[in-house]
Amino acid sequence: MPDIAKAAPSLDDAADQRRRIMAIVGSSSGNLVEWYDFYCYAFFALYFAPVFFPEGDSTGQLLKSAAVFAVGFFMRPIGGWLFGRIADRLGRKTSLMISVLMMCGGSLAIALLPTYATVGALAPVLLVLARMVQGLSVGGEYGTSATYMSEVAAKGQRGFYASFQYVTLIGGQLLASLVLVVLQSLLTAEQLTAWGWRIPFVIGALAAVVALFLRRSLSETMSEENKDSKESGTFSGLFRHWRAFAVVFAITAGGSLSFYTLTTYMQKYIVNTAHMDKVTASQLTTVALFVYMMIQPFFGWLSDRIGRKTSMLLFSGLGMVLIVPLMTAIGATTDPVLSFGLIMLGLVVISFYTGISGIVKAELFPTQVRALGVGLSYAIANSVFGGTAEAIALWLKQAGAESSFFWYVAVMLAASFVASLLMPNPKRHGYLDGDGTVEEALGRKTSPALA
Repeated sequence: MPDIAKAAPSLDDAADQRRRIMAIVGSSSGNLVEWYDFYCYAFFALYFAPVFFPEGDSTGQLLKSAAVFAVGFFMRPIGGWLFGRIADRLGRKTSLMISVLMMCGGSLAIALLPTYATVGALAPVLLVLARMVQGLSVGGEYGTSATYMSEVAAKGQRGFYASFQYVTLIGGQLLASLVLVVLQSLLTAEQLTAWGWRIPFVIGALAAVVALFLRRSLSETMSEENKDSKESGTFSGLFRHWRAFAVVFAITAGGSLSFYTLTTYMQKYIVNTAHMDKVTASQLTTVALFVYMMIQPFFGWLSDRIGRKTSMLLFSGLGMVLIVPLMTAIGATTDPVLSFGLIMLGLVVISFYTGISGIVKAELFPTQVRALGVGLSYAIANSVFGGTAEAIALWLKQAGAESSFFWYVAVMLAASFVASLLMPNPKRHGYLDGDGTVEEALGRKTSPALA
């Protein structure tokens, strides 16, 4: 009898652990599909850019497609606000289901779009509209999924569990890159340009339907009491935590800019500057993304040991020192092995950020405005700095000042370093693990209504 009594808590713990894991899988599956759909555009731009923008040289065509990519990013703040409000007032589950449904519609629309040769200037206009729908969806996805994962994870393991947000985010990129590599091996460049680029968007739309059904089984983490609070999901409630909002914005600015520089832009950079062929560039970035994805849980686990603040200081401090020499070296080598090693060095450094990106932000906001605070601050910074990374890099290259872009990234990483210094230690001043005195640590007493 005593043995059974002792065994019962462990069985309960095991069941609780399984429920947490299933919740993470359910939410992250949709996250993977969302980001796969979004990144298909970036990876297949090399092929469909001439179809929608037939005039100009290859750099000019890529620049125009990058501008449309940026349009999707500029919809993110609206998505961050809209879905953050939905998540804080109607529940995380509702928000997650709507966002993945919208991504399905955006991807299907791109797959069926007519080309410039068929409808003329209307083709790029329709492409912009489809990207706006996708941007709205992804803008809401990040904040809600980060909030949901942080709330279902167990104390002391939140960094590890939350790292799977970027595992699936990178996994979406990786899946898009793998589809590109497979199609490059099966189709000619002419076939990919003519119609093959549509295939990945069809795959994404179908996968989104599967993710929608998986998300239907998620348990809600938002209590009815918090949903009914008059401050939930409002700007007035969020304004009480404007200092935390500013810290998250600055951290995200450097994090997003360096992330997109070393991932989505990297494929074009080693083709356009290092002069590697498209197939080699795709294979190289695919392998790098796979390794990058696999190391995220380690950096999440590490943050549970050394603290989020330490992780953020390592990311931003090392990043601002290394980014200029690193990008210069990558652009100067034609050796795929050396290029891979250099890219991985940069990806390891930013893993201190990406491994805990969602949780470090969620810990700074109370329940009633958590999804809105995380989603909106991330979406604005991500749109302004991450979404424009490719366009600015290509524009500076076309202007003959390519190295200026590297210094621009370094400056934004310096801003993230300052924000990391100012950021309260979540272990002592966090709304998940600590005592909830984030605003007090930032120099302002916490509002009783939102504590």
